[in-house]
Amino acid sequence: MNIFNDNLERLKEIQTLENIDDNAMQVLLEPIKTSYAELTVGDNKYPAWRIIYNNALGPGKGGIRFHPDVSEDEVKSLAFWMALKNSLADIPYGGAKGGVKFNPKDVSQAELEQISRQYAQAFAEHLGQDKDIPAPDVYTNGQIMSWILDEFEKKFGHHEPGMITGKPLELGGITMRGDATAQGGYIVAKELTAKLIHQKEISVVIQGFGNAGLFMAQKLFQDGYKIIAVSDSQGGIYNEAGLDIRQLADWKNKGNSVIDFETGKKINNADLLELKTDILVLAALENQITANNANNIQANYIIELANGPIDLAADKILFQNKKIVVPDILANSGGVIVSYFEWAQNRTGQILDDDYLRQLLEKKMKYNWQKVYDLYDNRGGVISLRQAAYIIAIKRILAAEKWRGHIK
Repeated sequence: MNIFNDNLERLKEIQTLENIDDNAMQVLLEPIKTSYAELTVGDNKYPAWRIIYNNALGPGKGGIRFHPDVSEDEVKSLAFWMALKNSLADIPYGGAKGGVKFNPKDVSQAELEQISRQYAQAFAEHLGQDKDIPAPDVYTNGQIMSWILDEFEKKFGHHEPGMITGKPLELGGITMRGDATAQGGYIVAKELTAKLIHQKEISVVIQGFGNAGLFMAQKLFQDGYKIIAVSDSQGGIYNEAGLDIRQLADWKNKGNSVIDFETGKKINNADLLELKTDILVLAALENQITANNANNIQANYIIELANGPIDLAADKILFQNKKIVVPDILANSGGVIVSYFEWAQNRTGQILDDDYLRQLLEKKMKYNWQKVYDLYDNRGGVISLRQAAYIIAIKRILAAEKWRGHIK
């Protein structure tokens, strides 16, 4: 499945809705820079990419993922989403993304370090606090960011902590980065509930029980939401009466899969998506809801904590079925907003109070939710929340491109 073709079709929808001319849209049809390298460790070669999609609003910004399914099409699509996400969030970044095609679970820690350092060497000329700023993504973390930072600084002979975010505190990281994506999604979920779901008990299904999904489950559980099912890469666990997320989180944090949890019924990921529930949180990978299962989705509200979990064909079906989808570029933007806080602190040397930054994240997430919802509502529901978010994001990028003289 070509994910990027879906993105081009989404752009065409926005072009038609907003009557944007072809000349203006040209700046969004392809990335401005695609860099490729093969990283060599022993006898193994690993394809690697760094793509900047657009930088009209600022330097490239986006994570690096290590995954066996990484491809240029995927990285390009993720960079496109980052451009829109950063624009919608109203932060001074363009969109970028990186990836290495391999399974990090199959290599030693020493090999993982070699791959990370080779990534920094391969793309060092393209990276920098004013050029392109990576961050963690799927199967990457603060340790990997640290190796990349160290290799980059060795090459150029000076400290530049702002060239990468998601770092440990000791290297200029920020306390709240670890749970920022889920915290932002949680804030949006609460706003959605307050605006649209007027009932005492609210049921939730969460696909993906890694960092973001687990945090989201814990926060909603604390607030009295009934989490009836969760899943990880091995499968899911379902309990119509509600799962005890405190116990399940302890179980998961000990290295176990949720499918082996002592209470509840085992369920596969496909069936989990189709459970009857109020809210479905998608916190796994791309293309989880497609034309094949979209008509079977019973949740009335869907929150995309992962990037691109619903393809274009499914999006149309869900909209026709009056399902409300909070799009990824809004729902999971907490991570990049907090990355911006980290980058700004690294640039200025001014360390801001955590409580202040948490309040600022909440303020920005609520404001961004409101502007997307208001546009959706003002159009009388004839566009989706995703289309509303895309309209806002794309118009801001095009305005910047016009000011720069790239659009006549």
